Amino acid sequence: MSNTNIVVRKSRGRSLVLTTAIAAGAVFMVLPFYWLLIATTYGAHDIFATPPHFLPGPAFVENFVGLFRDTMFGRSMVNSLFVSTTYTALGLIVCTAAGYAFAKFKFRGQNLLFGALLVTLALPSQVTLVPLFQIMVNLGWLDSYQALILPNLALPFGIFLMKQTMSTIPDEMIQAARIDGAGEFRVFSQIVLPTVRPALSALAIFLFLAQWNDFVYPLVVLRSPESYTVPVALASLQGIGTTDYGQLLMGTMLSMLPVLILFLFLQRQFVAGILAGAVKQ
Repeated sequence: MSNTNIVVRKSRGRSLVLTTAIAAGAVFMVLPFYWLLIATTYGAHDIFATPPHFLPGPAFVENFVGLFRDTMFGRSMVNSLFVSTTYTALGLIVCTAAGYAFAKFKFRGQNLLFGALLVTLALPSQVTLVPLFQIMVNLGWLDSYQALILPNLALPFGIFLMKQTMSTIPDEMIQAARIDGAGEFRVFSQIVLPTVRPALSALAIFLFLAQWNDFVYPLVVLRSPESYTVPVALASLQGIGTTDYGQLLMGTMLSMLPVLILFLFLQRQFVAGILAGAVKQ
């Protein structure tokens, strides 16, 4: 047997092992989502049956109708969509503008300010929860949309991501545009932003997920069921004595749909954006 055939067989063997491992990992990752989908088709008493169910049951419509009949989950979905979309749009503006300033301008205290920004990345959100709540009380913003949207627009991770990405843009390109008479806003909007579009898509996903999945802070500042976001609404389905797990899992599945749709539309840009700032020119 020639050396070429041996190399080909070893290569095929490695490919087979790698493919099998990836397939097993994919099944392992998908199985909880499949169980969630199946569980939404059973009543509360049948969900945790032994052995577990792997085929759909008869209670899907009952759980779906009961969720919207017994709770204000539809309003909570609208609240979360509005808050997350608005927060994402405004957060992109703030983070990209701040990232551009750090990447392409020189000003006094720049390194100190950026260092302080990096330090905040190590702080857990619980540290600022009480002071932030007190600020919302003083402003009269409790139980309002602005209490959820405005405080965290300048996301430190978003500013850091955009700064690192914009640092890869050659300064000569920006200087050439300025020499040609382009104003700073035109340089930013027509040259810088199109160049970092993949990073913008990645940041949009991060911002949307951060707001969509946030639970502790909305739980603290929201008071009425009409203002609940999806995580708070799902938590309200868990009673002290009994919990309708059929409705709870139905709400959980529905809460995943906007995130999945967003990721499916932006998955290519998401991967490219994560790698955008990996290599600095």
